Parts: sequence; C-alpha cells; structure tokens
Amino acid sequence: MTTIAVIEDDLPIGNLLQEVLEKQGYAVRRAYSGTEALYLLEREKPDLALLDLMLPGLSGEEVLPHLAGVPVIVLSAKAGVEDKVRLLLGGAADYLTKPFQIPELLARIQVRLRERETARSPVLRWENLELDETSRQVTVGGAPVHLTRTEYALLKLLLQNQGRAVAKSVILDSISRDTPDCTESSLKQHVSNLRKKLRDAGAGDCIQSVWGIGFLLGEPKS
Repeated sequence: MTTIAVIEDDLPIGNLLQEVLEKQGYAVRRAYSGTEALYLLEREKPDLALLDLMLPGLSGEEVLPHLAGVPVIVLSAKAGVEDKVRLLLGGAADYLTKPFQIPELLARIQVRLRERETARSPVLRWENLELDETSRQVTVGGAPVHLTRTEYALLKLLLQNQGRAVAKSVILDSISRDTPDCTESSLKQHVSNLRKKLRDAGAGDCIQSVWGIGFLLGEPKS
C-alpha cells in the first residue's frame, strides 16, 4: 500500500487530509511538528510527503532536506513566487498554496507518485518484502534486512522466479560466479539462514522447499 506522510500541525487540515487520502486507499502517517517528522522518517520512509512550512520545532524548510528521495508537495499559505522557487530548487516536487482544492491535490499526488514509479530503480517485490537491485537493499515492511552476499543473491533469484520452483542446480549455476561460498553442500544452510532472517523481520515463511527440485518463494503458480 502506498504510504503518504502528512506533516501538518493544523489539526482540522491534517484530519481532512487523512480522511480524504484514506478514502483513496493510501496509508497515512501523521506528524504534527518538524521534530516529530524526523522521528517518523527514522522509522519509515513514505512514498510521498505533504509538508506544511509553518511547523513548531523545526520548520518545513528544515525538514525538507531529510526527505531526500521522497516526492514532497509543499502546502503553504505563502504565495510569493520567491518562496515557491526557493523550495522547488531546494528539493520539493510541487507546491500548493493554501487554501487548495482537494481534487487538484489528489491529481498532483497521482502525478508525483507516477513519476516516482517511472524513475525509481528496479525493485522486486513479494507482499511486504522488497529488494532494490540498484541499492542492493532488502526491506520488509520498510525496515532494512541485512543479508550476506550469498543470501542476497539467493533472494534475488527466488524473487525473479516467484511462484515457481527453482532447481538447486539452477541456483548454483546462477549465483556461483558471485558467491563462491555457496556450494551444493552449503546451499541448504544458506537458505535456512535467509529464511530465518526474513521470518524474524516479518515476512513469514515465504520460502518453501520443493521435494526433489529445490526452493520456491511465494505461492506455487498453477
């Protein structure tokens, strides 16, 4: 589910945004000050942020650099061209002046999310499990999972073939060049270690053993 951070200290506006966004199927995370926004960002990276400028604690402009990599739509009563230019050059993806129309805001959100999806690096997914091939980062529910080089290669191959059993011989042929420590005798232990890390992170028992063949991630495809 797409997550949107609403960083807004005005309760009526924040409540309205949350209600509208949740009706559109978005998950909403709230922060009522700049300091609280930083705590939120330490726990979870949203897919998009709506950022007010006049926040208690840290201002919206001070929070903006901490949202690097996240599309940010600034919501502000400041209507001056200089303010808009400064924030757009400072990293904001868009700027809406208060009061704004909800249909326009929703349209801008859709555009920014579509741009993000087009531009983002290749990501392999299964339920709440994600593997970013560019950053080589694996997350479960947004939280990083630290894997060894061999475990990463195993997971990538299984995600690329999710729903299909991958033979042990295919696994060894596919990853042996990058992971010389993965041999026929050690493969089972590497898979066991990977399973435990994913299970402990909240991905469940997503890797299954297929008798006489090898391993499978996800549900078997008919």
